[in-house]
Order: sequence, then C-alpha cells, then structure tokens
Amino acid sequence: MGLDASRLIKAASGFPLPPGIHFSYGTAGFRADGSILDCVVFRAGIVAALRSLNTGSTIGLMITASHNPIQDNGVKIADPNGDMLSQEWEPFAESLANESNLENVVQVVEDFMQKNGVFKVSASSGKVLLARDTRPSGGRLLDAAKQGVEAIAGVSAEVIGVLTTPQLHWMVRATNRGVGASEHDYYSQISSGFKRCIVDMIPMRKNLASPSELVIVDGANGVGAMKLSGLQAIIPNVQLNVRNCGSEGGILNELVGADYVQKERKFPQNFGHASDLTKMCASFDGDADRIVFFYSQKSEDAEGITLRLLDGDKILTLLAIFIQKHLQELRSEVHWLSSVNFGVVQTAYANGASTKFLKENLGVEVVLTPTGVKHLHHKAAQYDIGIYFEANGHGTVLFKEEFFAVLTKTAPSEFRTEGGLRTLCRISSLYCIQSSTALTSNK
Repeated sequence: MGLDASRLIKAASGFPLPPGIHFSYGTAGFRADGSILDCVVFRAGIVAALRSLNTGSTIGLMITASHNPIQDNGVKIADPNGDMLSQEWEPFAESLANESNLENVVQVVEDFMQKNGVFKVSASSGKVLLARDTRPSGGRLLDAAKQGVEAIAGVSAEVIGVLTTPQLHWMVRATNRGVGASEHDYYSQISSGFKRCIVDMIPMRKNLASPSELVIVDGANGVGAMKLSGLQAIIPNVQLNVRNCGSEGGILNELVGADYVQKERKFPQNFGHASDLTKMCASFDGDADRIVFFYSQKSEDAEGITLRLLDGDKILTLLAIFIQKHLQELRSEVHWLSSVNFGVVQTAYANGASTKFLKENLGVEVVLTPTGVKHLHHKAAQYDIGIYFEANGHGTVLFKEEFFAVLTKTAPSEFRTEGGLRTLCRISSLYCIQSSTALTSNK
C-alpha cells in the first residue's frame, strides 16, 4: 500500500495554511481561535488516519477546546485504548500542521510513513471516529477533519456527532475491544457501576443514596449538560438539577465551569442562593472532561454564603483513602498482593498538603510529572492501580487489566471475605477505562 499523493494534494488544496501563525501541539492537541483552525484540523485528520493504519485499530478525533472561551476550538486524537495520541507522534503532527508547501506536505507524510512502517501493515483499511462539542465552529471543523481522514486511501471517517470528550475516548476503546460502543452502552456502564458502588455497597439511610438525594450540576453551558439527561434517565437514586444548560442565553465557559470555579473560587452563574445551602454541587467544563465539587456555607459575618471547594487534589485524596483501605484488606488475605503497586501522580502545582498527607498518613507512593494530563496519564498507567487528578478536576483512576485478570482468578478460598475484591472491581467498572498496553501497536 502506498500514499496517493495526487489525492492528498487535491484535498489539502482546499485548506490553505493561514500565514504567519505557528501551531503547537500542546498537552491536549492543537488549540486556537476557531476561525483559523480548518487547515490544522484537516491535517489532524491525516494524522488520525495514518495512526489507524499504523495500529490496525480504530482511532478517535475530537473537536473541542475544553474549558477555553467559546470562540476558541481545538482538536485532539484518541489512541486505540482510549488514551491520548502517543507522544511519539506529536512532532509529526506539529510538523505537518505547519508545512505551507503542499508538495512538502506529501513529503512529510511519506517520510513519516516510511520511518514508522505504515506502508507495511497488513490491515488494508482503517477507521476514525469523529466527534465534537457544542461550539459554533465545531460543525465546520468536523467536516475538515473528515476530509483529512478520507484524503488517505483505505481509511473511513465515521461521524458520531456531538459528544463529551470522555464519551469519544470510551467509544474508541470499546470499539477496539469488540464490545458495545454506543452512547447507550456508555450510559449503561456508568449506571451499572454507580449502582454497584453506591446503592449496593452503602446501607440505605434517610440522608444517603435515597431517591430524594439531589445534586445540582453546573453544565458550563456545554455538552455535559446535554448528555446528563441521557444518564439521569437510567441512574438510580439520584436526582440531578442541571443548571447552565446553554439553552437560556448562557455562554460556554463564561462565568461557569470547573475551571472558573476552581481558579476564581467563585460560584458559577445561577448558583450560591440560600436554597442551595444544603445541596451537593458539581461543575463540569465545556467538554465535560473536568469536574469539581462544591457546597455552600454561611459566612461568619452572617449575611453572605461562602463556597467550599472539593478540587482535584481533594477528590484524588478521597479516592486514595478509599482504594488504599480496600487494597490493604486484600493484601492481608493474599500474600502475593503485597507486590501490587498503587501510586498517585501529581504535578508540582498540586496542593502540597495533599502530597504530604498521601505520603505520610497513607503511605502511598506519590510521583510528580510535568503539567499536562498526557504526562500524568502515562505515568499512572504504569501502576497496577494509579490515580491522577489536576487541581482543576481533570483526572481519573486507572486499573491495569492484568492485575484484575490475576486477582479474579485467585482461588476464592484465599479470601476470608470478598469485600475488598468486590469493591475494587466495582470501582473499576465505574471509571470505565482500565489501563492496558495490549491494544496499542507500533508496527
């Protein structure tokens, strides 16, 4: 299989590079004003198509600028196992995005394909899933990405519509695993995991896990608000009051969203009323891949109310306490589990008190990486159980599949109780994505 140069040049000619601008591949892909991104997004489609041929797997491409203002947009690529694009491919993506000469565009692609053996893969076809958030420029840029994918012979582009970024990553992974990968499947897994973790594990009490439990959610006037309706229909025992849905004139990420709440320490618009005092609140960002929690408290001066924030550092610490407890329970029952490594990954910007608590009070291994989720995620995936969260609420828990494969095959007689095992398995299903290198190829 070879590159159809004339096909690529013809397609690329419709997306000229804006003069005088250099595009950089940052911690989450390319981002800029949406009006100048058509060429970059088109070429990101080329990168995604080649990555699909290179791995023999389905790849994802998301049009979003996350927490950025509404006029911005961006593009990020999801690898076969749901992770971000391999860092080894980032220099190629940046070089391709900034090449002004169309003949040289072909040469950059050919050189990279030869170097990485893309011509030699046995797969005769590839596939890229395309999605976007709710930004006005999203539809136009999604079409540019589609044309970029289809400029590479043998690769098809499937537009799966308006989604959150976590949904796109999950669907890519599920597709490559050969399991149900629809939006309904996504909701079903979260609902099932939530029910197993919360409803089945926690005794019913008047003030916990009851049908009257209310969570007020700031949708940041973005896609998360839209998608919560699908989840709320099937998730048990929680009522969601979603505000800032974008349907009443609210602007995406303006005075709303996880980034705003975390950085400004202010309530998002339409929050902070006296009636909210007893309620748990949460805030997404524009593409719903960040979340922080907060609640209201009467100020000591008696007249106003104060925001109490549970940011990513606090979320991470609570998860670490929970997982460490159950992991220790398992270790006390099965001797070989002492070798299971559990670690927390933070950046230098993390709250120092949380780092100290994790190390000294919990005895958990904590490592620091450069800022950016791609660095945190890569390091966390090296543990059997790894947690990372940035202060802005961008993070997750990763469970290595090999760890659970061995754990669940261990003779039941070795466990005095099944509590710790059941709990960890339930948590892994709730977080949807387990870490593994099995689906990643560098042919």
